[in-house]
Amino acid sequence: DGSVSWEELEAIGQPSDIREVEQKREDLFRLTLRVFGSEDGQKLLQWLKDMYVNVPIAVPGTDSSHAYFAEGQRSVVRDIEVRIKQAMKI
Repeated sequence: DGSVSWEELEAIGQPSDIREVEQKREDLFRLTLRVFGSEDGQKLLQWLKDMYVNVPIAVPGTDSSHAYFAEGQRSVVRDIEVRIKQAMKI
């Protein structure tokens, strides 16, 4: 049909490496949504939240490094959630 999408129009003039990076990022968003968008994926995401997000970061009597470690775990789960939301916007 020869029509050009908005994405193709916006890509005109952009260096191909920028377009490639953007495409890879969007592909990762879509992959994350496919994996965690299913019923089993939602169960796994909920388990990850229960294990790593919905728990105290700092526990009295533990070394302060535990809080940094726990925040790193939370960050991974939050990153997955952000990627799912971004995929829904594409």
